[in-house]
Amino acid sequence: MSLEEKISFCTGQDMWHTKAMEKYGIEAVMMTDGPHGLRCQKNTGDNLGLNDSLPATCFPAAVTSGSSWDPELLYEEGKAIAEEALEYGVSTVLGPGVNIKRNPLGGRNFEYFSEDPHLAGKLAAGWIRGVQSEGVGTSLKHFACNNQEYKRQNGNSIVDERAMHEIYLKPFETAVKEGHPSTVMCSYNQINGIYASDNRYLLTDVLRNDWGFDGMVVTDWGAMHDRIEGFKAGCDLNMPGGSKYMEKAVLKAVREGTLEEDDINRCLRRVLRFVENGLAGRREYTFDREKHHALAKRIADEGAVLLKNEGILPLDQNETGIIGNMAEMIRYQGSGSSHINPTKLDEIRDLWSDIPYAEGVDRYGNLSSISAALQIAKTKKTIVLFLGLPESFESESYDRDHMRLPEGHNRLVEEITRVNPNVVVVLFGGSAMELPWADKVKAILYMGLPGQAGAGSVTDILEGKVNPSGKLTETWPLCYDDVISNDTFGKKYTEYRESIFVGYRYYDKAGMNVRYPFGHGLSYTSFAYSDMKIKDNTISLCITNTGNMTGSEIVQLYVSPSDQTFRAVRELKAFRRITLKPHETETVCFEIDDSFFEVYRDGFVKASDEYTIAAGSSSRDIRASVSLNVTGEDVSFEEYRDTWYVSLKGKPDKKEFENLYGKPVPEYREAVKGSFTMDNTCLEMKDESLMMRGVYEAVKAVISSGFPKEERTMNNPAYRMMLTAAADCPMRGIVISAGGAMDENLARGLVDMANGKVFRNLRGMIRKK
Repeated sequence: MSLEEKISFCTGQDMWHTKAMEKYGIEAVMMTDGPHGLRCQKNTGDNLGLNDSLPATCFPAAVTSGSSWDPELLYEEGKAIAEEALEYGVSTVLGPGVNIKRNPLGGRNFEYFSEDPHLAGKLAAGWIRGVQSEGVGTSLKHFACNNQEYKRQNGNSIVDERAMHEIYLKPFETAVKEGHPSTVMCSYNQINGIYASDNRYLLTDVLRNDWGFDGMVVTDWGAMHDRIEGFKAGCDLNMPGGSKYMEKAVLKAVREGTLEEDDINRCLRRVLRFVENGLAGRREYTFDREKHHALAKRIADEGAVLLKNEGILPLDQNETGIIGNMAEMIRYQGSGSSHINPTKLDEIRDLWSDIPYAEGVDRYGNLSSISAALQIAKTKKTIVLFLGLPESFESESYDRDHMRLPEGHNRLVEEITRVNPNVVVVLFGGSAMELPWADKVKAILYMGLPGQAGAGSVTDILEGKVNPSGKLTETWPLCYDDVISNDTFGKKYTEYRESIFVGYRYYDKAGMNVRYPFGHGLSYTSFAYSDMKIKDNTISLCITNTGNMTGSEIVQLYVSPSDQTFRAVRELKAFRRITLKPHETETVCFEIDDSFFEVYRDGFVKASDEYTIAAGSSSRDIRASVSLNVTGEDVSFEEYRDTWYVSLKGKPDKKEFENLYGKPVPEYREAVKGSFTMDNTCLEMKDESLMMRGVYEAVKAVISSGFPKEERTMNNPAYRMMLTAAADCPMRGIVISAGGAMDENLARGLVDMANGKVFRNLRGMIRKK
């Protein structure tokens, strides 16, 4: 290939395909969104889930599948998704997502597994192995520190080195080493001031050199920042294709000696190998729709979390009434690039057609048939309320505004419990919620986003045909005020001041009351833990089903150091899901390795200490423990003894964080006229520039034209997501995502005009392409 061809080949062909080069016999291969199903768009393309896609099984989102704590079940899901990819000619599925749930308001939390890095990495590795067992590729995303949707395309995640490695990179490391994904997708954001696509430390030093990753790095769609720096960093494939973004600049850099052609060659070889593997994996296949639907139900069964039960469940449907819009139109998946066109969809009302029903409140909280709902509540022994977060509350491209349910949902609970104390609540939604009425109801079943077969799981669990066994993968605080990152989340420059104290690592050490702890989940049976012991490098204990129903328990193994100076009280290091018949006992064994005792201190080191290794049913329900003296290196964090990072009282201040971070935290200053760059968005520039105000209005008009008038509202997640994604996309991202429809010189000219440089703008806009 010529140098120009090499550069060109490292950019895609269109929205979903790599570039074909007929003269070299190179075919294109197709990538498609995941991760809880296949979003395959054959004749049209977008990266936000708006255009129609081919029918595919909508498996439960990661918020639900992750609550199964079952990597082998995730393997089965991945394998099934790969079978569907084979039928549709897709070579790589873009997933899984393993970003940490740093804050419950993250708009895309439903798509991620956990607040805990060990659990997230293990589940992701299982999913990856399942997909790739069928010869289909995966793309582990979004690398790295992409933990909010606000300003995700040009924001800056400011993270100290220890938190980065112990919390935010660790799930990627586990998934890479144990799952061996064919690709890793770099995120949009900056990490400590360097965009992910340009970050040689992450993409080469850590990912390839430290972890041994030998696959391809692909950008998130439109995430390429500087193509020259991207080649140097090891960012191989720029997607989507069609824009020729910075290709001339790359060619010039090579000719001037500021970029080595070998950097391009290394990226080229990895893209070629990716294409070769994609072509080799192709084969004719027809997936079994009903079999996959049944698998989706089993995943929903195992991922449902029984948060509370005062003996009211299982229930007798003959004595039951149901209330709530989500019984009629189940909330079963999230919004955005993971939105699936399901092969079929079960509804609760269809499965329970003989049970009296009233809407009571719509999904947005507007009270409707409240009198009919109250009448049912007065005449039936038990009432099941179907509540949750509506689609507009959480989505890709924007974060949740608060942690509350729609106010009408809370009011409905209050109204119904006044006339009937026997109330069961079934909750839908992608992350933790405030539940001010939790003490007033008898049972709460959290379904998350349970996929196309979720309705059958709901009815089977409530009737006792399925014994719930899921466990929370994130802590549910009492209210958002209790979230340690509530004052730093949702900023363009986001300071991760809490460092390693994310989720239960914070709540448990701070001794805060929570609604439901990490790992919590009830069953219709009970389990006893006994005879825990350690021999050599093996921990063993006996688990007995002490109830009268077959059920599954998830045994969680936590490690606690005796010296807790700047250490968590306990950290999850292993887990095991087991199923036992009534009164059956099983011995569960865990192999101990050095990773149980490692901390990051200029690299991971095994820390000497006396440790407690504890087994429990949640991070706060410890059932058995043993002690172990470990000899390693003397690791001290004494310099932090008098700081928040030891006391966890109040909030960490900026000075303490800067001391931990090792340098002053960069101050965010809003760009003003004269300082705008291609990294700025028309939303950021419109108040300073009449030109950009016009661009914004034009963008809004184009987006609005794709929706009926009544759907042009921020309550419509598709409209809100599309407007936010387009208006708050950096100008360089617009060039890339437009696939050639907007010339790079035109975009730079518009930025010049926004800066008041009219004549420079005119020269740029007439410059030869």
